[in-house]
Amino acid sequence: MSIRVGIAGISGYGGGELLRLCAGHPAFEIVYAAGETSAGQKLVERFPGISPKLADQVIRKWEPASLPKLDLLFASLPTGQSKAALAAVPPGVRIVDVGGDHRYVDGWTYGLADVWPEKIRPAIRVANPGCYPSAALLAMAPIVAGGLADIRQIIIDAKSGISGAGRGGGEAKLGFAEVNEDVCAYGLPQHPHVPEITAAVLQLARKSETKIIFTPHLIPMTRGILATCYLAGKATTAQCLESARKFYADRPFVRVVDQLPHSKWATGSNLVFVSYVVAGDNVIVALGAIDNLGKGAAGQAVQNANLMFGLPETSGLEGTGLWP
Repeated sequence: MSIRVGIAGISGYGGGELLRLCAGHPAFEIVYAAGETSAGQKLVERFPGISPKLADQVIRKWEPASLPKLDLLFASLPTGQSKAALAAVPPGVRIVDVGGDHRYVDGWTYGLADVWPEKIRPAIRVANPGCYPSAALLAMAPIVAGGLADIRQIIIDAKSGISGAGRGGGEAKLGFAEVNEDVCAYGLPQHPHVPEITAAVLQLARKSETKIIFTPHLIPMTRGILATCYLAGKATTAQCLESARKFYADRPFVRVVDQLPHSKWATGSNLVFVSYVVAGDNVIVALGAIDNLGKGAAGQAVQNANLMFGLPETSGLEGTGLWP
């Protein structure tokens, strides 16, 4: 089975990670790569380590109205640049939008692959979750769906490596000298991922109201996210862990662990590590660790595409993570 694949936004970190994963996928044939700043270059000029079979492929200017014949398009574009462009893509092309324009939008399926795989399989338009929501929601999903937690107010403290800011992170305020030996909160008072997290929590809990307090932090590492979520609830640590193990019993990329997870465990993979601790009086701490470019972007996008095409969910994603 050969699936003709295109990647829009190849110049960015997410697009580059998609290229790496798709190049090693047993069913994907990359026939189209598009970018703005890299248009006209060969893939090998942008990615010197690319395989020889793709090295001479020329990066095209992103023009959705004049695509070659494709079965699948991954769009890794900045938020605000996907909505109009992807509307011009022929309906016969399946799309996974890694950007933020189509999450919880009519006509698009929200692609939280480890929680709602059955919703993704028949979809032709899938909106990949954001990186922070992927880490937080996968940690919270078992205890929220299982009724172990009170969702009326949830506090999420999350920390991300600087690749989450995209290749534009080279600007002065995100350069090495600015970010090294520093930690800062950003995106306050209302981060754009809050509505997405809110909608998913309500869907999981089958409730109509929740308050999400979310503070993201930028830390001096290249990739990775650790989300620490605080929820009220009377469950024990053992009950939370048992609930998660049952909830994710057949999910190949979710690791429920007794110890507190590290973001580095997930580097270079599509894995998520989740764990739970009950702290103080009825406070459940749910933790999720991912690679923001893996499960938080390209890895989950490929997982969604596998579901959409009826492939084994792990196709192209079975490689071991990087260590150290």
